[in-house]
Amino acid sequence: MAFKPAKWPRKLRSQEWFGGSSKDAIYHRSWMKNQGLPADLLDGRPVVGICNTWSELTPCNAHLRDLAEKVKFGIYEAGGFPVEFPVFSPAESSLRPTAMMYRNLCAMDVEEAIRGMSMDGVVLLAGCDKTTPALLMGAASVDLPAIVVSGGPMLNGMFRGERVGSGTHLWKFSEAVRAGEMTAEEFVEAEASMSRSAGSCNTMGTASTMASMAEALGMALSGNAAIPAVDSRRRVMAHLTGRRIVDMVKDDLKPSDVMTKEAFGNAIRTNAAIGGSTNAVIHLLAMAGRTKGVELTLDDWDRLGRDVPTIVNLMPSGKYLMEEFFYAGGLPVVIKRLGEAGLLHKDALTVSGGSMWDEVKHVKNWNEDVILPVEKALTQSGGIAVLRGNLAPGGAVLKPSAATPELMQHRGRAVVFEDIDDYKARINEDDLDIDENCVMVLKNCGPRGYPGMAEVGNMGLPPKILKKGITDMVRISDARMSGTAFGTVVLHTSPEAAVGGPLAVVRSGDMIELDVAERRLHLDISDEELAARLAEWTAEKSGANPRPASGYAMLYHDRVMGADTGADFDFLVGHRGNAVGKEAH
Repeated sequence: MAFKPAKWPRKLRSQEWFGGSSKDAIYHRSWMKNQGLPADLLDGRPVVGICNTWSELTPCNAHLRDLAEKVKFGIYEAGGFPVEFPVFSPAESSLRPTAMMYRNLCAMDVEEAIRGMSMDGVVLLAGCDKTTPALLMGAASVDLPAIVVSGGPMLNGMFRGERVGSGTHLWKFSEAVRAGEMTAEEFVEAEASMSRSAGSCNTMGTASTMASMAEALGMALSGNAAIPAVDSRRRVMAHLTGRRIVDMVKDDLKPSDVMTKEAFGNAIRTNAAIGGSTNAVIHLLAMAGRTKGVELTLDDWDRLGRDVPTIVNLMPSGKYLMEEFFYAGGLPVVIKRLGEAGLLHKDALTVSGGSMWDEVKHVKNWNEDVILPVEKALTQSGGIAVLRGNLAPGGAVLKPSAATPELMQHRGRAVVFEDIDDYKARINEDDLDIDENCVMVLKNCGPRGYPGMAEVGNMGLPPKILKKGITDMVRISDARMSGTAFGTVVLHTSPEAAVGGPLAVVRSGDMIELDVAERRLHLDISDEELAARLAEWTAEKSGANPRPASGYAMLYHDRVMGADTGADFDFLVGHRGNAVGKEAH
């Protein structure tokens, strides 16, 4: 931690708009004053943007207008001038074909808004799965002082005496209906208990995982990740963040000072300890790709997370929900455990201005059934397993804490679905040639193939298998899965089928070997046979969606990179800075 605060007072970036008596300065100030602003708000004090992903079409973020007001209070108290602005809000629960397709669009919106507008720093208001990484990607590319406030998780769901985890129980109940163990009427009745308050998923799904990643990176105040959305302490967190960003502007404490390679290492190990979402892999790779001076690879994920025990007993890996996690002490307790185990870069700088260790060293665990002792960990080797082999030369990922131990080493006959429509058309057929020892393979669901890499990798099992009481099988695809999902599911297989990766030429009847301990994913055919199949492959024959003719979909298809590098756009990788542009008039 070698950060040296900048001198204060000094001329800030916003004065390029508001300072002086030129025609342009008067133009900028006069238009701002039509909102009833006193002149001294534009006198050189820090102008702080509040980047808000609020939208009523993004249910996880629908309460962020209230939090924005609390952030404003803090900014005013600390002597700054808050200016709230909206950006595109990719809604996980409703945006089609998938919110992942629009993460990069949101990141572009954020980057250009921060760079092009009259602000000296920014508070990033996020909640839903893609909004946290998108806002951090955009902010990293600009590198003005920035800090995250998460919207927080929903309260626990409860149905007939059973905890209901958002997402996790949707998959569970849906399978129960298909297995004949739950009626459709009961499923509809359970709906009311799944989302009973404002906030994001109450499981350790992607939203809670990415809030945890922001905190573990040092980009949010300590304790931010787990406070429930409707808890008054969430509003206090927003208020305190508003105060803190003003001092960050004065000190010129930027994302590049905080989001170092060591900070990303802390986040990867934290993800292992919490049983975090596989989606964090893609998002952190993309965020690192935008951050000045940081290189992060899939191999870093495997190397750093492999021997970290999963100690957070939350769905989908465990039994509790985010509400209990907060009451137990939340993420600071987990980070402290990592530090005690020698698995933390303690000196990593945080947005507080202090080190990560200083933020957590005094916290206590109030419930050791929620945040487990290491000797009682859900799995001693957590993290994200990065698999390689002739089926995934670019890598694939699996989440051990959510998988069935007996299936972590498995050899089975492939049952291939060429795309999601083929899967949906055939999965319920009584004569589908499949048993519980088979390996389900789904193609053409990667970044380019779906398009957007939808969360369909956790394919529901055939009813004929479910009725045997079987609840898990090995499943392989180039898709993602929801962070709320579970199972022995191999994801993000790279290169994806739509670009002619080996997954594209798997045939039903081929034997596939999975060995998680050895990090191996192998298609059991000869090198010569594999080469011959790949030589015959063409995009036209593949079943992948054709190239869109126009619009954002065409841009996405043409410029999205593979999952193994974060599925960012190739032209957005890198750091473009915060230079003030030319005058508009």
